[in-house]
Amino acid sequence: MSTMAAPRKYPDELRERATRMAVEARLDPATRAGAFRRVGEQLGGIHPETLRTWVRQAEIDEGHRAGTTTSDAQRLLELEKENRELRRANAILKSASAFFAAEPGRPQR
Repeated sequence: MSTMAAPRKYPDELRERATRMAVEARLDPATRAGAFRRVGEQLGGIHPETLRTWVRQAEIDEGHRAGTTTSDAQRLLELEKENRELRRANAILKSASAFFAAEPGRPQR
Protein backbone atom coordinates (compact mmCIF):
# COMPACT_ATOMS: atom_id res chain seq x y z
CA MET A 1 0.00 0.00 0.00
CA SER A 2 1.71 3.16 -1.19
CA THR A 3 0.40 6.51 0.00
CA MET A 4 1.59 9.66 -1.67
CA ALA A 5 1.07 13.11 -0.23
CA ALA A 6 -1.39 15.27 -2.08
CA PRO A 7 0.23 17.92 -4.25
CA ARG A 8 0.45 21.26 -2.49
CA LYS A 9 -1.82 23.98 -3.75
CA TYR A 10 0.74 26.67 -2.98
CA PRO A 11 4.50 26.53 -3.63
CA ASP A 12 6.77 26.58 -0.57
CA GLU A 13 8.24 29.95 -1.59
CA LEU A 14 4.76 31.53 -1.61
CA ARG A 15 3.92 29.97 1.77
CA GLU A 16 7.14 31.34 3.28
CA ARG A 17 6.65 34.80 1.80
CA ALA A 18 3.00 34.98 2.86
CA THR A 19 3.86 33.82 6.37
CA ARG A 20 6.65 36.37 6.70
CA MET A 21 4.41 39.19 5.40
CA ALA A 22 1.55 38.24 7.75
CA VAL A 23 3.85 38.08 10.79
CA GLU A 24 5.28 41.50 9.94
CA ALA A 25 1.80 42.98 9.40
CA ARG A 26 0.63 41.60 12.76
CA LEU A 27 3.56 43.21 14.61
CA ASP A 28 2.37 46.72 13.75
CA PRO A 29 -0.79 47.66 15.69
CA ALA A 30 -1.90 49.85 12.78
CA THR A 31 -1.97 46.89 10.34
CA ARG A 32 -2.76 44.05 12.78
CA ALA A 33 -6.52 43.98 12.19
CA GLY A 34 -7.32 42.11 8.99
CA ALA A 35 -3.68 41.24 8.30
CA PHE A 36 -4.42 37.69 7.16
CA ARG A 37 -7.15 38.81 4.76
CA ARG A 38 -5.07 41.67 3.33
CA VAL A 39 -1.89 39.66 2.83
CA GLY A 40 -3.87 36.77 1.35
CA GLU A 41 -5.52 39.10 -1.18
CA GLN A 42 -2.19 40.77 -2.06
CA LEU A 43 -0.66 37.39 -2.86
CA GLY A 44 -3.35 36.11 -5.16
CA GLY A 45 -6.26 35.03 -3.02
CA ILE A 46 -4.88 32.89 -0.21
CA HIS A 47 -7.73 32.21 2.21
CA PRO A 48 -7.22 33.99 5.56
CA GLU A 49 -7.68 30.73 7.53
CA THR A 50 -5.02 29.05 5.40
CA LEU A 51 -2.63 31.88 6.11
CA ARG A 52 -3.51 31.84 9.82
CA THR A 53 -2.71 28.10 9.92
CA TRP A 54 0.67 28.70 8.21
CA VAL A 55 1.56 31.44 10.70
CA ARG A 56 0.51 29.29 13.67
CA GLN A 57 2.68 26.40 12.41
CA ALA A 58 5.62 28.73 11.80
CA GLU A 59 5.29 30.00 15.39
CA ILE A 60 5.32 26.40 16.65
CA ASP A 61 8.33 25.49 14.49
CA GLU A 62 10.24 28.53 15.78
CA GLY A 63 9.41 27.69 19.41
CA HIS A 64 7.20 30.74 20.01
CA ARG A 65 4.09 28.63 20.55
CA ALA A 66 3.43 25.21 22.06
CA GLY A 67 2.57 22.37 19.71
CA THR A 68 3.96 19.67 17.45
CA THR A 69 6.67 20.95 15.13
CA THR A 70 6.64 20.07 11.45
CA SER A 71 9.76 17.92 11.83
CA ASP A 72 8.26 16.07 14.82
CA ALA A 73 5.04 15.44 12.91
CA GLN A 74 7.01 14.09 9.93
CA ARG A 75 9.07 11.82 12.20
CA LEU A 76 5.90 10.57 13.88
CA LEU A 77 4.40 9.69 10.48
CA GLU A 78 7.57 7.80 9.54
CA LEU A 79 7.56 5.87 12.82
CA GLU A 80 3.87 4.99 12.45
CA LYS A 81 4.52 3.70 8.93
CA GLU A 82 7.48 1.63 10.14
CA ASN A 83 5.35 0.28 12.98
CA ARG A 84 2.62 -0.82 10.52
CA GLU A 85 5.21 -2.56 8.33
CA LEU A 86 6.75 -4.36 11.32
CA ARG A 87 3.33 -5.49 12.59
CA ARG A 88 2.51 -6.82 9.11
CA ALA A 89 5.84 -8.68 8.93
CA ASN A 90 5.23 -10.12 12.41
CA ALA A 91 1.79 -11.36 11.39
CA ILE A 92 3.25 -13.06 8.31
CA LEU A 93 6.01 -14.69 10.37
CA LYS A 94 3.52 -15.90 13.01
CA SER A 95 1.23 -17.46 10.41
CA ALA A 96 4.21 -19.09 8.64
CA SER A 97 5.47 -20.42 11.96
CA ALA A 98 2.05 -21.87 12.81
CA PHE A 99 1.79 -23.42 9.33
CA PHE A 100 5.15 -25.16 9.55
CA ALA A 101 4.58 -26.25 13.16
CA ALA A 102 1.35 -27.98 12.13
CA GLU A 103 2.85 -29.65 9.03
CA PRO A 104 1.90 -33.36 8.94
CA GLY A 105 4.70 -35.89 8.80
CA ARG A 106 7.15 -33.54 10.43
CA PRO A 107 9.27 -35.28 13.05
CA GLN A 108 8.47 -34.08 16.55
CA ARG A 109 11.22 -33.44 19.08
